[in-house]
Amino acid sequence: QVQLVESGGGLVQAGESLRLSCAASGRAISLYNMGWFRQAPGKERELAAVISRSGDTLYYVGSVKGRFTISRDNAKNTVALQMNSLKPDDTAVYYCAASGYSESYARDISKYAYWGQGTQVTVSS
Repeated sequence: QVQLVESGGGLVQAGESLRLSCAASGRAISLYNMGWFRQAPGKERELAAVISRSGDTLYYVGSVKGRFTISRDNAKNTVALQMNSLKPDDTAVYYCAASGYSESYARDISKYAYWGQGTQVTVSS
């Protein structure tokens, strides 16, 4: 079983950047597809970005394409989300998650069994 801890959230102004980090322990993240998900108040949790266990497949939800970049460092057992040109609509709790399914399920939120506690990102206008 893998444990996940997010960090890097905070309060920024629109147009600024933040870098979220997810530190894993217990098992190697090389065994997992890794994702960043977010949940805004009153809304369902949604996928923001995922990276397959091989790193070959990346996916971003349309609203963050071109602004967010997901990356993984298997040697350090960490996953990062670089968020640029932040908008007020990006305000949410961001969660790191791991899925042990095959890469074909990398975009399926129901296949993510391991979750961090979340980190708050607030973007003011």
